[in-house]
Amino acid sequence: MEAIRHIVESQQFDREFLAELFQKSDELAILQRVKALDGTTMASLFYEPSTRTRFSFEAAMYRLGGNVITTENAREFSSFAKGESIEDTIQVLGGYADLIVMRHSEIGAAKRAAEVARVPILNAGDGAGQHPTQALLDLYTLQQRLGRLDGLKVAMVGDLRYGRTVRSLAYLLAKYNNVELIFVAPEVCQMHHDIVSYLKGQGVALREETDLDRTLGQVDCVYMTRIQKERFLDLNEYARAADAYRLTPQNVSRMAAGSIIMHPLPRVGEIDPEVDKDPRAAYFDQAKNGLWIRMALILYSLKHWG
Repeated sequence: MEAIRHIVESQQFDREFLAELFQKSDELAILQRVKALDGTTMASLFYEPSTRTRFSFEAAMYRLGGNVITTENAREFSSFAKGESIEDTIQVLGGYADLIVMRHSEIGAAKRAAEVARVPILNAGDGAGQHPTQALLDLYTLQQRLGRLDGLKVAMVGDLRYGRTVRSLAYLLAKYNNVELIFVAPEVCQMHHDIVSYLKGQGVALREETDLDRTLGQVDCVYMTRIQKERFLDLNEYARAADAYRLTPQNVSRMAAGSIIMHPLPRVGEIDPEVDKDPRAAYFDQAKNGLWIRMALILYSLKHWG
């Protein structure tokens, strides 16, 4: 694989790179802190709300010995509010920082930024498009908890229409052998045809399902997502989809002992807090893994991998 400068979508990565990324992340998880980037600055540019992604990127940079300049609401507290384009903002920030982490509400915003950037761009989510660093930490968690990536059967549940995390993870899982994906979603939240066509072209076994309970005992991983109210233009559609699926201790008991439950978070009711006590609940470990993956990605982007 050619050297990666900007991280904008899951299709960029091959299996060799992923294996190296996970090995480096394992090393960083042991070391906790590596003062490799003294004097280096990261710009954290978030046009949409974030907790885990923003804080884990910023914590990752600090643990690497670097500095952060940040705005938690660039939509209101940057020149975007005055009408400045993404391209102009990125070119200006490239004079202040050594890399830029950006979250934006528009699909394709990260690609637009990468086309003009003088420093590496790391896509922290672009609307309903992609969230590649989340997908990488998800894949890392699957390998960590299940011990393999080939031959997995994964149920993706909830908002598949607008869920950038499931889109990105589906692209990554397509790189592995004998993977089966089960899409469990309300009618108004089903996976877009572009992902379905891509997966079929890659030979991935997939099917659509509406009954979550019937699926639970069949899979290695249940990947839950919330129904994203903020993505719906029609609130009547949202109302039809909200609370469609919920994991409780009762239905989780149908899952295999060695299976896991994942969620990109935040959750808004689709997983009962009582499920947190179940050893199959992996979502808080999943969130923690974002720190090691993002430390590794920052090092790679700045050519400090060695």
